[in-house]
Amino acid sequence: MFTDYYEILEISPNANSETIERVFRFLALRYHPDNQSTGDLARFSELVEAHNTLKDPVKRAQYDIQHRDHLGVRWKLVEEASDTKGIERDVVVQEKLLSMLYVKRRQNINDPGIGEFELERLSGCPREHLEFHLWYLRAKGWIAKLENGTLAITVQGVDRANSEHGREPITRLLTYPDPTS
Repeated sequence: MFTDYYEILEISPNANSETIERVFRFLALRYHPDNQSTGDLARFSELVEAHNTLKDPVKRAQYDIQHRDHLGVRWKLVEEASDTKGIERDVVVQEKLLSMLYVKRRQNINDPGIGEFELERLSGCPREHLEFHLWYLRAKGWIAKLENGTLAITVQGVDRANSEHGREPITRLLTYPDPTS
């Protein structure tokens, strides 16, 4: 897992060596374990590790390459988070999964489950993406893993699936006389 040393030291990646030293000394005094009021050994250890990497020009240059790569990942995250179509697609996939599990339960109440591999195949959603949707549906209580390892819709999931599908107005075959006429 990537550790952002600039974030730990609360400095810009453009900070010069004097700034790194000044900020490190200030934070080290604050978080040093001997400081009775604000000492924090874990935070102090992070500061020392960040300082040791960023004060050495060679280590810093190597670290900056990793930092730039990590920033690219962050920007992708921001782009995806601002893409509302991605969230809309997720909702469609989740509704599709619930619908498939709903139909399976309705067709065979004694064997209502579908395996994850089969769900992947039927939904057309890659396993990496499907894991997120299955996690969400399980956390909401809309699906559950059965004893045989397959997934099935729960009562809450049936209610959710029913609430998502618009209902056609009921056509009444019998009409009641209007009591006001």
